[in-house]
Amino acid sequence: MTYPNRLLSILFIVAVQALISSSSWAATLPTAELTLHNGTLTPSNVEVLANTRFKLVLHNTGNSPAEFESKRLRQEKVLAPGVTSFVVIYPLTPGEYEFVDEFHLPQAKGMIIAK
Repeated sequence: MTYPNRLLSILFIVAVQALISSSSWAATLPTAELTLHNGTLTPSNVEVLANTRFKLVLHNTGNSPAEFESKRLRQEKVLAPGVTSFVVIYPLTPGEYEFVDEFHLPQAKGMIIAK
């Protein structure tokens, strides 16, 4: 095997191992779920562990678009009707972090509580 082919083989193996380890790492993230339904947020208060990165799964079960937004967390995600998506939120210090469904204000407000 020539040097360039050997180098490509090694790089390919390293890339595959990195992909496998990153996908298994992402699967182990703690997960919280939030349902957005035509201006109703369920639950309105999402409790998470402080100082722990987590995935927030967003389900838009309504018949209109929804937008999860938190200025303090610098997160924003627009969801078409019937769509499920997620945002990954970095470790939070203990406290309360407001979020809204910006398309359904003023009633669609909630809180992430990091304990």
